[in-house]
Amino acid sequence: MSARSTALLLAVAVCSAFGIRDAKTALKHGQAQQERRVTAKEKNVKALLEIFSLIERRDPQHPNTQRALELFEPDVEFHWPDSLPYGGTTRGSNIKEPTWGATWNPLQPTETERKMDPRVVAASDDEVVVLWQQRGISPAGERFDGEVLGLYRLRDGKLARAQMFYFDTEAVARFLARAKNQ
Repeated sequence: MSARSTALLLAVAVCSAFGIRDAKTALKHGQAQQERRVTAKEKNVKALLEIFSLIERRDPQHPNTQRALELFEPDVEFHWPDSLPYGGTTRGSNIKEPTWGATWNPLQPTETERKMDPRVVAASDDEVVVLWQQRGISPAGERFDGEVLGLYRLRDGKLARAQMFYFDTEAVARFLARAKNQ
């Protein structure tokens, strides 16, 4: 079957599904739907990468929270592995101590440790999966560099839910425990 025949069959199927009698209108409708999906996906990826950039650029003494607040839903959920000091779930302003920031800020005194190298692995209209690096340096000079896979749900370009999966949660917990005791 030729590409033209396949396109015609697809147009007829779309016409039937949407009650459209004109194949040209059906093709335009299909293209418009695809453009909306791509736009939503791109918007979400852009917003999430901006969040990562804000986290990387933070001044540990004066975090840039205003722009971050604009990129988060008021009821945003964060899900961290329970075995970590900041583990568990937080929603909106219901923040449990210690937080990820309170734990890692002292261990990330320079750009080198704050660099997360986020890489988008997959994205859809409402979710983005990012592989990123968790880095730190203890007071004694021990370095940590581990991979994290984050699943992020966005609504209208704002972060609504984040769940982090550390590749080696035990290594993170050991590093944090040693760093705390130094």
